[in-house]
Amino acid sequence: MFDRFKVVNLSPPQIIVLVYIVIIIIGALLLAVPFSTTHSLSFLNALFTATSAMTITGLSVVDTGQTFTLFGQLVILLLIQIGGLGIMTFAMFFFMLLGRKIGLKERILMQQSMNQTEIGGIIYLAKRLLLYSIITELIGTFFLTLRWGPEMGWLRGFYQALFHSVSSFNNAGFSTWSDSLNRYAGDPTVNIVITFLFMIGGIGFTVLIDIWTKKHFKQLTLQSKVMLVGTLAINLISVIAVFILEYSNPHTLGPLSFHDKLWAAYFQGTMPRTAGFSTVDVGSLHHPTLFLMCLLMFIGAGSGSTGGGIKLTTFVTMLLCVIYFLRGKSDVVIFKRTIPQSTIVRALAITFLSCSVIFIAIFILDITEKAPLLEIMFEAVSAFGTTGATMGLTPHLSLLGRIVIIFVMLIGKLGPLTLAFSFSRQQTTLIRHPKENILTG
Repeated sequence: MFDRFKVVNLSPPQIIVLVYIVIIIIGALLLAVPFSTTHSLSFLNALFTATSAMTITGLSVVDTGQTFTLFGQLVILLLIQIGGLGIMTFAMFFFMLLGRKIGLKERILMQQSMNQTEIGGIIYLAKRLLLYSIITELIGTFFLTLRWGPEMGWLRGFYQALFHSVSSFNNAGFSTWSDSLNRYAGDPTVNIVITFLFMIGGIGFTVLIDIWTKKHFKQLTLQSKVMLVGTLAINLISVIAVFILEYSNPHTLGPLSFHDKLWAAYFQGTMPRTAGFSTVDVGSLHHPTLFLMCLLMFIGAGSGSTGGGIKLTTFVTMLLCVIYFLRGKSDVVIFKRTIPQSTIVRALAITFLSCSVIFIAIFILDITEKAPLLEIMFEAVSAFGTTGATMGLTPHLSLLGRIVIIFVMLIGKLGPLTLAFSFSRQQTTLIRHPKENILTG
């Protein structure tokens, strides 16, 4: 499959970027054909939708349920699944079906696409990833079918359950309903199942496998410990913050009963880092809540997960680095483990590049779009974090604005470092120059 790339000597990051672009274009062509839509759709809008699905973002310039036929929705669902699990996972699956040997080049590509530090055990990880994904999505489909089957008919209920289960687990945020999940703001089943799916998908597959194979918390890897504790802490803080900030808002939690307020606050507090669904009108949230959501979307999910953002582990690393620097300590230690200097430098590079991408996007959109700065910032951060939450600006984006968001979604999915490495040539040198300080701060 990848032998032809050897002729032009493409690096793994370049191959990954190229394959993503090719699949997005194919998806856009499929969505643009007449039998995919209920009415004519421009290629740019089809490209926007395909990019959003492939990057598991969820932003849409058209109403998914009203614009696309069953075929079109299935194309979107397939793009979501490929984007969520990774291109190389699907490639490995087809290699196995064809009985083809998975060589070193394919393993390196899988390592790059799955954001793993080591090539050893990558096939095992990919197999488990595929198995866990299918099982989790089927479990979600089963429970949602039980909830929606009696309400809308078993066949339609099953389809809606399948669509939302795949979309949730892959943290895509696509819904066939115009109001997302607003109609189920106080529904325990929908809230629990949907949040369970996008939390499992967003925590990272290496963490899930680690939890499955280890019996005690102390035996877990540092990655797993940081993700579990960090996810619990950040979700708890954000849920409490949303509940307090929006409690009296007449356009969000205000009209709801206390029971429904709790469910809506729980959903909106856990959603921004990854999912893109909503059970209240996001555009009606108070400004402090929207700023909090921007921070959560920027942080994102876990490394090696279906979510985007700079990743929770990157945020924790940067936070600990600042804390230990202020305490006058040179080593960053967590759970009795010292974080390597190379990891800190990588986290710094990811954070800086991510901020740069978002800043450039906001700058351009502020010129092209007639919208408040907060809406523009929210849109840009949501696109980069591949979250898919919107204050309502997406359908009204200009031509250039849509192109900008397409690029931001792609960068957010692939990661700024992958994009940077794909355009640069990494060189190693044995030359060491003298050290000299410069003034900072």
